[in-house]
Amino acid sequence: MEVRRTVPVTLDVDSDDDALLRDTVDEFLFAAQYVVDHAFQGEYVTTSKGQLQGETYDDVCDQTPLNTGLVQNARNKAAEACKSVVERWKQGKKASKPRMTSPHVVYDHRTATFYDDYVSLATTDGRVEADYVLPDRDRETPHAEYLFSDEYETTGAELHRKHDEWQLHVHCKKERELDSPEQPTPENGTVLGIDLGVNNLAVASTGTFWTGAEFDHWRREYENRRGDLQECGTRWAHENIQAVGRKENGRFKQTLHRISNELVAEARQHGCTVIAFEDLTDIRERTGASWGHKWAFNRLYEYVEYKAAEYGITVEQVPPENTSRRCSYCGFTHPDNRDGEAFECLKCGYENHADYNAAKNIGLRYLRRNQTGGDEGAPLGVRLNSGTLNVNGEYESPAEVSARTGVHAESHPFRGG
Repeated sequence: MEVRRTVPVTLDVDSDDDALLRDTVDEFLFAAQYVVDHAFQGEYVTTSKGQLQGETYDDVCDQTPLNTGLVQNARNKAAEACKSVVERWKQGKKASKPRMTSPHVVYDHRTATFYDDYVSLATTDGRVEADYVLPDRDRETPHAEYLFSDEYETTGAELHRKHDEWQLHVHCKKERELDSPEQPTPENGTVLGIDLGVNNLAVASTGTFWTGAEFDHWRREYENRRGDLQECGTRWAHENIQAVGRKENGRFKQTLHRISNELVAEARQHGCTVIAFEDLTDIRERTGASWGHKWAFNRLYEYVEYKAAEYGITVEQVPPENTSRRCSYCGFTHPDNRDGEAFECLKCGYENHADYNAAKNIGLRYLRRNQTGGDEGAPLGVRLNSGTLNVNGEYESPAEVSARTGVHAESHPFRGG
């Protein structure tokens, strides 16, 4: 099974090379649009790469200074865009002829050579070399995890022009062994419930907390910086507002990558085959979160989803109704059970942190939705800090879990971030 990742890398490009890359983008988009226009000329839209190659290759080569590799990449890009339109038509959806306007170039191993610290790219006039602008290699970043990993192979890239910067979106892949001993087996699997919130970005049913303090601190800091610059009203201030936005986005993405890595590690450590989140639809209205928090929730879910897939772990969403009001111990549901971050059941007196209680309920909701009693491969329970909750909400001790699953539950009660 192939595991694929894309890592964005900023390039350091001098003024001469910048002009060459801009020209290459223009010619690449012209070539791709020429192929699209040709594909739409007949009674039916042509989507075959082979047919488009035979019908457009010579014309594009005559009309552009692109080398043969970039001409073929432009053709492939056009064919994929045409196929996407045809697929939407088949589904009864509206779609029009593609317009190649987004500034980018598709590269492969014929048109780009990838080195440890720089890349060599084909242009309309020979090649240019551009250095990577990289974070510290010792830090946990997607660059360290994929781009510099011996396990991943670089297969190609797309060059993009965004915010007056050149970015190379490098494509990496590796083969994952399906029978790897690191993969949790379905018959021994459990569910890790995850609650998302404002004060705590994520809380797991194992009792691990990822606080939102750092996220909130930097969100306020960047808001203040933008406010100060907006008061200046100069062109310099406008350009710096854009730079602040890029730095903010990069910092938050790095933080969410770290939290997602730790969430997946938490699931692997406890032998979980499913990570259950509440449905993210309308989460802003339910939690009183800002747009920034909603963006963070969605991005965190996406990161966890693709990283968990590498280890055979499924990521799901469950209906969120009353997960914060329901007692995970006795099942009694009432709005007054929760008071801020405190949860105290009005019926049985169970007390705990409200987000932790909600995380357990999210795991239980997935378990009850999917467990039919004795199905092979069905999750056995919701993983707690110590032991599990079964589908009936009954607690099983670590000894009972170990005897039944062979997985030892360790305690890691708090993690900041």
